[in-house]
Amino acid sequence: MNVPDVEEAVAAAFREEWGQVVATLIRVTGDWDLAEECAQDAFAQALDRWRRDGIPRRPGAWLTTTARNRALDVLRREAVGAAKLREVGVLGRDEGPYDPEYDGDDSGVEDDRLRLLFTCCHPALPIEARVALTLRTLAGLTTPEIARAFLVPEATMAQRLVRAKKKIRNAGIPYRVPPAHLLPERTTGVLGVVYLLFNEGYAASSGAELVRTNLCAEAIRLARVLARLMPDEPEVLGLLALLLLHDARRGTRVDAAGELVTLEDQDRTAWDRAEVDEGADLLETALRRGRPGPYQIQAAIAACHTTALTAADTDWADIAGLYGELERFVPSAVVRLNRAVAVGMAQHPDAGLELVAELERSGELTDYHLLPATRADLLRRGGRTREAAVAYERALELVENAAERRFLERRLAECRSA
Repeated sequence: MNVPDVEEAVAAAFREEWGQVVATLIRVTGDWDLAEECAQDAFAQALDRWRRDGIPRRPGAWLTTTARNRALDVLRREAVGAAKLREVGVLGRDEGPYDPEYDGDDSGVEDDRLRLLFTCCHPALPIEARVALTLRTLAGLTTPEIARAFLVPEATMAQRLVRAKKKIRNAGIPYRVPPAHLLPERTTGVLGVVYLLFNEGYAASSGAELVRTNLCAEAIRLARVLARLMPDEPEVLGLLALLLLHDARRGTRVDAAGELVTLEDQDRTAWDRAEVDEGADLLETALRRGRPGPYQIQAAIAACHTTALTAADTDWADIAGLYGELERFVPSAVVRLNRAVAVGMAQHPDAGLELVAELERSGELTDYHLLPATRADLLRRGGRTREAAVAYERALELVENAAERRFLERRLAECRSA
């Protein structure tokens, strides 16, 4: 078997199957660290075994069975193995290959990944820990990737993950989808997880690719399941609408060479109109409930972009107003930064630069590359290319994603030549 083909197959399996493998192992062993360790071992074995025996017809089943058998071996060797085996007797009874149909019907309620999502989002855990733990175990993001998504040091994130797993173990948090009367108290954390999962896929914090399609697809899948579980919750519908409206543009965000294409330069005829229409319908349904929230507002902002026939038709004044409304729900520096962009586009770049300057003085986004990148873009639009070049240089010092880096380098070259 060709080595590059096997490596590509293992990488693809990791993107598609990691969350399912880990979620299943957590269910059958109850040990989060062991689940991750055995999953990693299974993927490592796949590199050698698939090269020798060929790529299996169902990579996910092969990986889950291999990881499960590895977990059984570890438990048998441990001093407490006998007790653990009695607790998870399913391991001893089921030595056959893993069957994905075990996860239940299309309702998603019996899906191991959904169990994992709700367990990670238990209210006993701090909100940051809920999101981080799910991104690690369900999506397979590394600790550095999650740390960048949260704008915190890697060591801080590592400690947060350790504490979260210990809390689940010591508090005996159940591994299940909660009953209907307990769903509302989990909503905020679950939606936050799904939103950040989609964001990491839509604009990867690091690596060669700007878009990680599998993460976007997983987030949308989970959002659809949540919408079926909580059809009367407008924020759930708002989140699904938001993800669909963004995902409709995903295929146009990079060109054939993998280079970033800005929103104003994207081919709007290539946007997925089915997703745009579904997102718009969901947003309308959510807004009719009369309980606005941050996801509905963000979906309304996305709808302003996707319904504009051309970039010039974009209602930036409406978008700026929506960001002002969003700030009431989410008083964050990132929201204020986005509002600065909208104000700069609706009025004049200098108006946006004034808001950027306020953020810079606050020191809240010191290491966030989009702060100097936004300053640079507004300066460029205002014809102040020399100052823009300095800001682009600062953004390049902070950016982690390769596609974004190349885009910033092109903008910097344009400013220098001007």
